[in-house]
Amino acid sequence: MTNINMAHLRERSTSGGYINFAVFDAKSTNGNNVGLLSVLTQAAINAGYKVDQSALAYSSGNRIMFEGNPNLVKYLSKNWRPHWTHKISI
Repeated sequence: MTNINMAHLRERSTSGGYINFAVFDAKSTNGNNVGLLSVLTQAAINAGYKVDQSALAYSSGNRIMFEGNPNLVKYLSKNWRPHWTHKISI
């Protein structure tokens, strides 16, 4: 089993409601980030977290890269820096 850092956050959406999102400290080793994000998102949901949107966060050189839900990636890319709130096992 592997433990992955995760941030589970809830923010107000532009439409006035709230969005629960998960960001995972992970990058696929075989290039399938979409598949990895799907596995991690399902693991978070199975662990009882509400997840409306999700993304991966990983370092590339000196930059933090995000991959996942386009709206969440846009939000995270503005100023978000990882602050991991949980660990999830897969």
